[in-house]
Amino acid sequence: MNPLSILRDAWNFYIRHLGAIARLCLPLICLESLAMLGFERWRGTSSEPLQEVLLGLLFYPLYNGALILYLDARSRGLPTRDGDLLAQSLRLWPRLALLTGLSTLLVMLGASLMLLPGIWVMVKLAFADYLLVLRGQAPLEAVKESFRLSRGHFLPILLCVLVVTLPFWLLDGWLHERLGEHPELLANLLLDAASSFLQLFGTVTVFRLFMLREAAPEPQ
Repeated sequence: MNPLSILRDAWNFYIRHLGAIARLCLPLICLESLAMLGFERWRGTSSEPLQEVLLGLLFYPLYNGALILYLDARSRGLPTRDGDLLAQSLRLWPRLALLTGLSTLLVMLGASLMLLPGIWVMVKLAFADYLLVLRGQAPLEAVKESFRLSRGHFLPILLCVLVVTLPFWLLDGWLHERLGEHPELLANLLLDAASSFLQLFGTVTVFRLFMLREAAPEPQ
């Protein structure tokens, strides 16, 4: 696995299909951001991390699952329809939501011990969503298989994950700081939606890693 080649291929795909990805995912991302902001305004305070996770479980598995299905179809040259992809993702939602919650819990548990265990768990779980969506595996089975598939390829996966997540996290934090503690509703909504949409590049990158890993021989 050559991280630079993977990142280049993923970026080229992301740019070429930006419009289609936006049509598929952006409406749900905006609903997610609106629900998060609405909950914060109703509570009168910023939402807690656990509340953000629970709200995210309503929307993230839907648009992330639909994007994975889109990536798989386009990689095989098959036509796609947004309605069909979202309907398939909706059928997968209960298992995807369970897997997302389990993965988040494991990463948070690792991060509570130290930063490095949290990063290690995040990398080992990188393929779990793809295994559930594309291979029909159950959540726990997908977690175990993701740990197996990442064996021997930890550093390339880690490098790709860090390259596609850290810049967006840093940019998101800087922009929120610039907006201040009480930003305008529309500005906050647009920033949250844009941040979530840009982070879908990570899904595209890990999909490329997943396809290469499945085609690679088992490490000795």
